Amino acid sequence: MLKVLKSGFFTTLQDSGRFGFRNIGVPVSGVMDEIAVKKANILLENSPEDAVLEITMTGPTLMFDAPTYICLSGAFLSPTLNNTPIENYSVIKVEHGDILSYGRLENGFRSYLAVKGGFKGEVVLGSFSQYVPVTVSKRIKDGEEIEFDSVVHYEPVISNLKMENHFSGSNIEVFKGPEFDMLNDTQLKVLFTKDFTISEKNNRMAYQLTEKIEGYSETLLTSGTLPGTVQLTPAGRLIILMKDGQTTGGYPRILQLSEASISTLAQKKFGDGITFRLI
Repeated sequence: MLKVLKSGFFTTLQDSGRFGFRNIGVPVSGVMDEIAVKKANILLENSPEDAVLEITMTGPTLMFDAPTYICLSGAFLSPTLNNTPIENYSVIKVEHGDILSYGRLENGFRSYLAVKGGFKGEVVLGSFSQYVPVTVSKRIKDGEEIEFDSVVHYEPVISNLKMENHFSGSNIEVFKGPEFDMLNDTQLKVLFTKDFTISEKNNRMAYQLTEKIEGYSETLLTSGTLPGTVQLTPAGRLIILMKDGQTTGGYPRILQLSEASISTLAQKKFGDGITFRLI
């Protein structure tokens, strides 16, 4: 078991997502930064579907009650193991009683903790991903215990990766959305030349941008949405749906983020700047 001494700001158990239920209004959920999680699971030779802890902004304090191997990825939150600094994207052995702690946020916004064989938890509709009202809890809490299988010995094929942050830039690659052609020349110019800022309204459901573009007055039917769908409100507000976002919406779907851009955006926080680049 992994004992949660302090849970941090917002720590959740997430896997690759909950698929096949959007027709009944259930979001995909799952990890926000798939690129970071994929690399951590590769280093541990886990399945891509294995569950990890998603740690937002402020990290938890965790105690291991059995030996295993871990890998950290995504945002860098100055982690330490028994007060000794450790790095992201490295396979690290932990023993019974070891304590993993986090410190200052250096870059990014969401960090990930992967364990050899993946974490276990409540399975709902084929997924460990925490999301209320589908699951009982929406986050990891103080004193909670998270299950994992003990691993005494493991020899990784690759023990560490030296890599540049995939979220260091501000460019967000997008495709044209279904209602892209609703945009006029003025809206298009602003959309692709303006620097936008992440507002304080950002979470696993959606990111709102501070700056606006010209709005619209047309009436639209409610239509299907996806993680990464960029909606334009009548007032000109831009809303980017994320992994816990609703499955339908009545605003124009003007853009759609690429999978890589969803990972990049997931590492942005309040006040960070982004620019849209059409691909």
